[in-house]
Amino acid sequence: MNNFTQLLLAWWDDNKRNLPWKDTHDAYTIWLSEIILQQTRVEQGLPYFERLTTAFPTVTHLANAPEDQLMHLWEGLGYYSRARNLHATAKHIAFTLDGVFPNTYETIMQLKGIGPYTAAAIASFAFGLPHAVVDGNVFRVLARYFNINTPIDSTEGKKQFTELANRLLPANQAANYNQALMDFGSLQCKPAKPLCHTCPLQPYCAAYKHQTVDLLPIKAKKMARKTRFFNYLVINIAQNTPTTPNICIHKRTDSDIWQNLYEFPMIETTDTLLDTNQLINQKQWQNWFADAVPIVTNVSKIYEQLLTHQHIKACFWQINLPENTILPNNWQTIHPTEVTNYAFPKVLNTYAHDYWIAPQKQQSLF
Repeated sequence: MNNFTQLLLAWWDDNKRNLPWKDTHDAYTIWLSEIILQQTRVEQGLPYFERLTTAFPTVTHLANAPEDQLMHLWEGLGYYSRARNLHATAKHIAFTLDGVFPNTYETIMQLKGIGPYTAAAIASFAFGLPHAVVDGNVFRVLARYFNINTPIDSTEGKKQFTELANRLLPANQAANYNQALMDFGSLQCKPAKPLCHTCPLQPYCAAYKHQTVDLLPIKAKKMARKTRFFNYLVINIAQNTPTTPNICIHKRTDSDIWQNLYEFPMIETTDTLLDTNQLINQKQWQNWFADAVPIVTNVSKIYEQLLTHQHIKACFWQINLPENTILPNNWQTIHPTEVTNYAFPKVLNTYAHDYWIAPQKQQSLF
């Protein structure tokens, strides 16, 4: 066993994290945890793991669950395509594979929503197979220890780090090695302010020797965020009973962010939010309410939500429309306090909390 791996496993013996998915070889439990932890910190993912394993203790329970139930339990975790893929894969395992989880790296890779990292994690943790996981923590530790300047987001970098991680992996301790490397990156070799002064690998760390710790790992591409402007229509169709409004919602079904989550009717604009005259002259408004005269009772402040590649700016128009207004077929009406029964994007939940859920707002719904 090489020096790096020996030191790493020795560190892990004293520093391993006590997490519910680490003391099991159950492939379903490990798969569920790995999907939750994609692009998610452990501290944020843990309560979702507990919530989902309680609601769906087996893959068959998950496969048989309504999608709306899963999406509601996933609400706030983001990257909702993970939940949709999770549901589709659970159905495949339960109904096509008779509930038997695939047990090789190659067959795990064929499951929807699973890439090389997740397949390697499941293969090693559930089945003890010698496949190294390579995530952000692993990139960072290896880049620093070996002082590697190859960009981790390049094809060359991904290949180089994957080959190195597998070369360092002890075949008979694959699961421990993978866990140790990820824990070390999370707890010791942190992105900012790594604990170099207490690090057992410090005497052999090339980045520490060359004073490049804070420069590594290197990324070639800078993330660009697109700004989008959403005008949400909080429509009360019971104009004569303003204290008990029935607001309109519908499910997002397009292949876009927040697919299969609920929202208020929305008009997206290209570069600015609207004023009232612009609102009623929008093509979508005309398609929905060509003959209806809206009474705008309030326009909210701008609410913002940052996604990985998008910056959402939203405002909410509280609008009264006549009771006889004909709504599109895919809309439904609910009382504002019922929003907690549906899976909504975070920005809508924040607005709903401000206007309906918070105690000081409950007496002035519209």
